[in-house]
Amino acid sequence: MKNFLFYFIPAVAFAAGQTPVEKLFDAKLNATQRAGACFELRGVKDAETIAAMGRAMEDPGLLACAAENLRIAGAVAPLKEALTSKNEQVRAAAARWLGSFESLDLLEPLSKAAQDENMLVATNALAGLSEYHDPAVIPYLAALASEGGMVGDMAIDRLAVMDAAGALKVARELLSSSQVPDKLYAMRIIGASGDRSDLPALQKIAAAGQENLAQRNRGFGFMPPISLARAAETAMRSIETR
Repeated sequence: MKNFLFYFIPAVAFAAGQTPVEKLFDAKLNATQRAGACFELRGVKDAETIAAMGRAMEDPGLLACAAENLRIAGAVAPLKEALTSKNEQVRAAAARWLGSFESLDLLEPLSKAAQDENMLVATNALAGLSEYHDPAVIPYLAALASEGGMVGDMAIDRLAVMDAAGALKVARELLSSSQVPDKLYAMRIIGASGDRSDLPALQKIAAAGQENLAQRNRGFGFMPPISLARAAETAMRSIETR
């Protein structure tokens, strides 16, 4: 026990004499100690701390804390730079928090991030774009929605809130998509905002009685087949009863 105290006490004293920034990158400290140093720096906005947080984002154990510290500090530049990181987790965290600033200058990089090949990055970027209330975001949402796919389908939902007419226009185009989810999202939008001019296209889908069985081959396990016909019928009822 004496030997343990002899070696342990100086180590603690050494750590105690460090600044929180120094503790962040001290490999001798455990993950909890380094995370504690990160939280200790929350709200600190000096240049050294901001630079340290940008660097700390590349550390998996510090990523979440460092990214939020940058958001709280209003440090847009290092978060924007993190969008170019080779680490998808870093890009995703940066994209999610950048949206909270609702800066028009960030619309372009966030839109680009929403097309990232990594789905975590892409969906986080779309979540970031969904934070915007300025109409300037509408063209970016429309462009993403028109591409379809998971991110596009999420984008059309947000677009419908901000620009129902624009969402309806995209939805009508997506009815011709070869992807079942795109068609389903499109019919939901059309059912909510469409008119009787949409009935012929919906009737055609309903008459086909199409049931999508391909989902069974895409890893969804016990997910039942999706009936496009039923979705079309639901959309038609919504239009006819308005």
